[in-house]
Amino acid sequence: MLTRAQKEQEVAELREKFARATSVFVADYRGLDVQSVHDLRKRLRGEGPGRYEYRVTKNTLLRRAVEGSTLASLEPSFDGPTAIAIAYGDPLRLAKVLVDWAKSHEVFRLKAGWLEGKPLAREEIATLATLPSLEELRGRIVGLLLAPATKLVRVVAAPAGQLARVVEARRGSLAEGGAA
Repeated sequence: MLTRAQKEQEVAELREKFARATSVFVADYRGLDVQSVHDLRKRLRGEGPGRYEYRVTKNTLLRRAVEGSTLASLEPSFDGPTAIAIAYGDPLRLAKVLVDWAKSHEVFRLKAGWLEGKPLAREEIATLATLPSLEELRGRIVGLLLAPATKLVRVVAAPAGQLARVVEARRGSLAEGGAA
């Protein structure tokens, strides 16, 4: 049993974490064994230390922590066994991990989410998980930016290459004619 001071400290800590978060996901972990929860936490730590957090918290403390904030829209999902997953960086990667985890563990169910001030329904979380990550998008943008330059180099180099082949062919024909 937590004392009042411990509860107040927990609420203050949650508020601070929510203020730094880029996204928050609420899940029902009912039916997961301790080892499965440990494996999920381990997987999230593997994605980047300090980037993601998964914790089980009392619903009353969660309600107090989101009171008056943009996360207040999550309050209806704080019923039953509740776990929260918080992203401090790339929210897409966390959504992908949680959706994959839910697919492989049928008892794990995402209830709701919050992304940079906007509430997310379960279906929107699944859609979010299909989007490319920030690193993938950066790679695509670099590829798109380099493609015209690469094509330009090929176009500019093509006449010189053709001229070199013509000169080489002519030299070859003269060498054959001179040998005969």
